Amino acid sequence: MKYAKEVAVLLAAAALAASAVMPLAGASEIYKWTDAEGNVHYGDRPSGVASEERVAIASQRTDAARVQAGIDARLERQATRDEARQARETEDAERAEEEKKSAERAAACEENRQRLNTFDEAARLYREDENGERVYLDESEREAAKQRARELINEHCG
Repeated sequence: MKYAKEVAVLLAAAALAASAVMPLAGASEIYKWTDAEGNVHYGDRPSGVASEERVAIASQRTDAARVQAGIDARLERQATRDEARQARETEDAERAEEEKKSAERAAACEENRQRLNTFDEAARLYREDENGERVYLDESEREAAKQRARELINEHCG
């Protein structure tokens, strides 16, 4: 234990010396050459081939703020696309609902026009009572039924 401090200092000095001797990974050189069969090769050590050339590589530190800005911009574009898609889906659903209501109104319109036509052409009109028997309408009841059919036509067709 009395030599622990000296060993630690010695190890630190050795690590520092090793890092000064060994090149950093980003600072190494790259070589390119073509073999006899025409295949292109790359390596970090010279091969000795006559066609060998040193490739100039420029590197720079990554700008974290620029990367984050790119990520933020991409997320914003995605959010905008999602909002637009959701708006289209909402519009499509509203349009489908409106088309459904329009079809229902057209069907109700046609049904009431046919009913009024039946009222105009029939000699006698009737309704069934709770026992299932026919009860014939008098002239005032017939006119009230026609008026109600006209009101429904105006409501659904107009």
